[in-house]
Amino acid sequence: MASLFKKKTVDDIIKEQNRELRGTQRAISRDRAALEKQEKQLELEIKKMAKTGNKEACKVLAKQLVQLRKQKNRTYAVSSKVTSMSTQTKVMNSQMKMAGAMSATAKTMQAVNKKMDPQKTLQTMQNFQKENMKMDMTEEMINDTLDDIFDASDEEEETQDIVNQVLDEIGIEISGKMAKAPSAARGLPSASASSATTISDEEIERQLKALGVD
Repeated sequence: MASLFKKKTVDDIIKEQNRELRGTQRAISRDRAALEKQEKQLELEIKKMAKTGNKEACKVLAKQLVQLRKQKNRTYAVSSKVTSMSTQTKVMNSQMKMAGAMSATAKTMQAVNKKMDPQKTLQTMQNFQKENMKMDMTEEMINDTLDDIFDASDEEEETQDIVNQVLDEIGIEISGKMAKAPSAARGLPSASASSATTISDEEIERQLKALGVD
């Protein structure tokens, strides 16, 4: 029962009007179909009377056919008008909805503007920019420090690797020299062994200089 006394909205009224317009359009289409049927019947009657030579009857039927065709043309005009009214109703409904949306948006913007303090907002944005710059500077300093630490560590590791490589190569050379050097068991004098040791030391220094290690 409450729905019967409920106040109709604009959408409800427009929907009712559209239903009525669609009903009118269907009724016009039915009338036009009936007129077209009568038109064909009159055409047949006129042809029949013409074959029998009844000119008077042909004139009467021809007048009826003219009036009927005029009426049919009127149905097209009315149908076009109904279609135009339906289109205008839809356009008006769309415009009203847009106006309502703009009104709601304007109220929202007005409420936001009342709550918003321009000076406070500007200060907040400036503080944010300031703190953001501080954070960027701090992050940059930390990254630079970490880069220095890791770079130094990498240099030390790389230096140690070079030294180990040089010592390995020297050790191989020394082993080779010692393998070729005559031993005391073969009856060589001790001086010869000392001389071989001296030559090995010189060879070591030469290889170090060649590798760029002083």
